[in-house]
Amino acid sequence: MDDAIQTVADRLRTVFDLGGPVVMVLLAVSVIVVAVVLYKLWQFSAAGVGRHKALREAVAAWDSGDRAGARAELSRSRSYLAGLVADAFASPTESRDRLWAEAEARFARLESGFRFLDNVAQIAPLLGLFGTVLGMIDAFRALQDAGAQVDPSILAGGIWVALLTTAVGLVVAMPSALVLAWLEGRMQAERVTAETLLMRVLYPNGARAGGADPAHASAHA
Repeated sequence: MDDAIQTVADRLRTVFDLGGPVVMVLLAVSVIVVAVVLYKLWQFSAAGVGRHKALREAVAAWDSGDRAGARAELSRSRSYLAGLVADAFASPTESRDRLWAEAEARFARLESGFRFLDNVAQIAPLLGLFGTVLGMIDAFRALQDAGAQVDPSILAGGIWVALLTTAVGLVVAMPSALVLAWLEGRMQAERVTAETLLMRVLYPNGARAGGADPAHASAHA
C-alpha cells in the first residue's frame, strides 16, 4: 500500500515538474468532470430518461378513452414523468402551465451539473493557454540567463513543456463539450416527450385548447 502511494506521488511530482501547477489544476478538474459525468449517467438511468414505453401506452389508452387501462399501464412506468402524468389523469382540468412548471422542476434536477461541464469546456483551453504562456516566459528567461552560451535545446525543451499545458487543456475540454452536447440533446428530447404526453392527456380525442374543454372531453370519453 505504501509503495503504491509512493508511486502515485512520484508520478504526480513528475507531472508537476513537466507542466507546473496549471497541469495539476487541469488534472484535478478532469477528475471532477469524470465524477460529474458518472453521476449524471446514474441519475438519468435511475430516473428512466428515454424509457417511456409504458408511459406512452398509458397516455394512448387515456387518449382512446380507456381510463382503467391507462392507470394500469401508468402503474408499470418507472419514468420520472409518471407522477406528472398521474396528476394530469387525476385532474384533467389541471392547468397546463402548472403541469409544465412541475415538469421544468424535474428537468432542472436532471440538468444540474450542466453549467459546470459548460464552464470546463470553455475555461480548460484558456487554462492550458495560460500555462503555455507561463512556460514560454520561463523558457525565454532561461535563454536570457544563458547569455552568450545559447543552447537551442534549452528553448526547444521549454517550448514543448509549455505546449503540454495547452494539450492537456484541450484533452479536458473536448470530451466535456461532447458529453454536455449529448446530455443536452437527451434533455431536449425529454421536453418534447413531456409536452406531447401532457397535451394528449389534457386534450384527449383530438381536442384542442381553443376547442373542446378537456374536462368536457374526459366526461364524454
